[in-house]
Amino acid sequence: MLAGLLVSPRKIELREVETPIPSSGEILVQVKASLTCGTDLKAFLRGHPMIPMPGLFGHEFSGVIAKTGKGVRNFRPGDEIMAVHSAPCHTCRYCKKGLYNLCEKIMDTKALGAFAEYILLPPHVVRQNVFHKPKHLSFEEAAFLEPLSCAIHSVEPLNIKKGDSVLITGAGPMGLLHLILVKRKRAKVAITDINEDRLGVANLYAADGAFKPGEIDAVMRRLTDNTGFDYIFECTGRHEVWQACVDYLRRGGTLILFGGCEKGTTVTYDTFRLHYDEIILKGVFHYTPDDVKKAYEFLLDRRISLSRLISGSYPLTQMELAFHRLREGRGIKYAIIP
Repeated sequence: MLAGLLVSPRKIELREVETPIPSSGEILVQVKASLTCGTDLKAFLRGHPMIPMPGLFGHEFSGVIAKTGKGVRNFRPGDEIMAVHSAPCHTCRYCKKGLYNLCEKIMDTKALGAFAEYILLPPHVVRQNVFHKPKHLSFEEAAFLEPLSCAIHSVEPLNIKKGDSVLITGAGPMGLLHLILVKRKRAKVAITDINEDRLGVANLYAADGAFKPGEIDAVMRRLTDNTGFDYIFECTGRHEVWQACVDYLRRGGTLILFGGCEKGTTVTYDTFRLHYDEIILKGVFHYTPDDVKKAYEFLLDRRISLSRLISGSYPLTQMELAFHRLREGRGIKYAIIP
């Protein structure tokens, strides 16, 4: 099969590699659409500790089952499916506490390689996080299952209510998915980014304010009567933004630290503000099987289309061009069609 390998930062090679044969409990999926994401872009630009080089990469996908291993009961060749690339083990100490997204094995047993003609899914993923794709949902939109699961894990545990004020920093794909989810709760949502095109997409999804970072004080006055936001979702992964966000929270406000910074990065917060204003700082990572089910139900609902987040499509032979466009700030997500 033809597969894209990330061999070093900013270098992708297309190679003919052996097509996997599914063992017991596994399924081999012919990829129909895969999507670029921020993690893939970080790996492309500088490497990533959870994406080995050289190696297969890409993890947002949908497709058609090509082969099944012995013992697979709910799926058969020809089924159109949507899936995520990981699942918890249910045996480690974190799984036993119900912290499935923090499973000790979840990153070591994930399936990478969506930027290829086929991807092999292991038994624990097949059992928990593979779903039949309905005919009315395109393969491109079905591939949003994984990033949408991450956004749901970030938003759903919070008690966001009608009229609450929310700020999202970063109008990239994850920031925009947060916008879509929070708007469904009828909150007032502002989103900031340096990229005009991305702010334009935010307006298409009914942002109450889509603006450059330098305008944040004026927007805060308008939406919160200058008291500060109830919730802030940090989706840039820039440490200076992590640090600045606290200044725009109201007393008792919550800062969700979604965007991952480079390993070893540190930030400093005013302890007086955290203590006396009861500021909540919450890191969020990955998703649970319950989040994936909620994401699946959201995509089946079809009240909101995510197709506007796809800026174009490329064949495997041109996938490196998609990453160069993202590096230049052009586009949100690109579909890679094998």
